[in-house]
Amino acid sequence: MHSYIDLLNIGASVGGLRWPDMLVQLFFFLILLALLKKFAWGPLMSKMEERENYVANEIESAEQSRAEAEKASKDAAEQLNQVKAEAQKMIEDAKAAGAKQEQAIIDSAREEADRIKEAAQADIQNEKERAIQALQDKVASLSVLIASKVIEKELSEQDQEKLINEYIQEVGEDR
Repeated sequence: MHSYIDLLNIGASVGGLRWPDMLVQLFFFLILLALLKKFAWGPLMSKMEERENYVANEIESAEQSRAEAEKASKDAAEQLNQVKAEAQKMIEDAKAAGAKQEQAIIDSAREEADRIKEAAQADIQNEKERAIQALQDKVASLSVLIASKVIEKELSEQDQEKLINEYIQEVGEDR
């Protein structure tokens, strides 16, 4: 065994490799790697995996939120267009109703004006007929009066003309 140890120490005196120290260092290095793998690498990878899952979930959540926001935006745009269309229809309906009402008012006003005009013409005609009748009655009564006075006086032609002119003048003043 001595020769084996001597063999391992070959060249150690001249700055060579010392195999026993290297094997011990290799052994402790492997133990260190095993410990690091168990206590550091595993939890580190677990944390990295958790972080990766968290980021993936956040990205997925953000995508869902973006999709929902786009859908809400489209819905809002559709509702806005629908409200605009309804408002336009209401405006058009109101204009049509206003035009119908305007025409109805104009027609009613024309009918009322025609009725008033006809009533006024009828009143004028009635007043004219009454005035003519009153004038005829007045002329008749004056004629009777003139005739009775003429008969009473038996006037000359000149006196009769004078009398007629006076009565005509009286009739003109009575108007």
